[in-house]
Amino acid sequence: MSEGTHTAEQVTLARLPSGVELTTTVHTYRGDELGPTLYVQAAQHGREINGTEVLRRFHERLPLESLSGTVIAVPVANPLTFDRVSYTTPEQLDSVNPNMNRIWPGDSDGTLHQRMAARLWESVTAADALVDLHTGSPDMLPHVVYREDDTRSRRLAEAFGSELLLSERADEDAPDEWHRRGFAGKLRVAAAEAEVPSITPELAHNKQILEDVVADGVEGLLDVCRYLELLPGDVPERDQTVARNHLGQVTADDSGLFRPSPSLEVGDSITAGTPIGTVYHPTSYEPLHEARADRHGLLYALTREATVTAGDQLASVAEVREP
Repeated sequence: MSEGTHTAEQVTLARLPSGVELTTTVHTYRGDELGPTLYVQAAQHGREINGTEVLRRFHERLPLESLSGTVIAVPVANPLTFDRVSYTTPEQLDSVNPNMNRIWPGDSDGTLHQRMAARLWESVTAADALVDLHTGSPDMLPHVVYREDDTRSRRLAEAFGSELLLSERADEDAPDEWHRRGFAGKLRVAAAEAEVPSITPELAHNKQILEDVVADGVEGLLDVCRYLELLPGDVPERDQTVARNHLGQVTADDSGLFRPSPSLEVGDSITAGTPIGTVYHPTSYEPLHEARADRHGLLYALTREATVTAGDQLASVAEVREP
C-alpha cells in the first residue's frame, strides 16, 4: 500500500519595510485516493498557541496511508503576532488593520494584514471545508462557532465534537456588536460567503499548552477528516448543546478589582439576575458594580483576571437553543 505524501513549503505572505520577507510554513498532506480538501490554520492571533500544538500532534497522528484527498495545514498563520505573543500587529506595521481576523479575504494590494490574508486565501478557496483554530479566555468551556442557519458548517461543527456549539448570526440578522466589531471580515465568515463550510473551534486558554484541550482538538480534527471521508471510520454520536453566540456578555460598568462569585463555575446553567461578581474600588473598598446576568443560559466564560477596566467582559452567557 502506498504511503501518501507530505510536503512543507515556505510561503511568502508579505514583505516588511526592511525588505525582509515575511514567511510561514504550509503543510500539504495528499492521499493516493481522490477526495475532498480540508484547510486548517492556527495562530492568526499569536498568543493563541493551543491550535499550533494541535496541528503538530495532528501531523504526528495523521495516517497518510489511509488518506483520501488533501489536508492543507498552516500552524502559524500570522508570524508577526506569534513572535509578539499578541492578539494584534504593531501599529507601525498595520495601523489600519491591526487584527488579521477582520480583513478576509484580504487584498494583494492592501495593508500588510490584507496581503497576508490574500496569500493564504488562495488555499482557502481550493478547499471543501475549513477549520480556523483559536483559543479564548483562561476560564472558558471549549466550543465551536459556526454561522447560524448554515447547515453544512453546523455538520462540520458537530463532527469536531465539542460539547458546546455556538451559532453566530451574521449580516442583517446579526446584533449591533457583530457589525461594530467588523466580524464580516472573519476568516470563517468570509469562507462561508465563498461557499466553503467553515468553523472556529475555541480551545480555551491562550499563552500556554493545555494537554486535555489539545488532545480534544486533535481528536476533533481527525473526526472532521472522518466526517469528510478523508479518513475511514465513523464519527461518534455525542450529546451537544447548541446555543447562540454574542448575546449574553456581562461587562464591567466601572473600573477596579473584580471578584467573581465563588459559587460560579463555567458550565453552570444560570438565570437572569444571577450574581456574576463584584467590582470594588481597590483603595476605598467601595463596591462599584454588582454584575449580574441579564438572561437565562449557560455560563461558558468567566474572567478570573482581577484588574478590570470599564467595558471589559466579565462573563459570557449563551442562550441555549437545543439542550
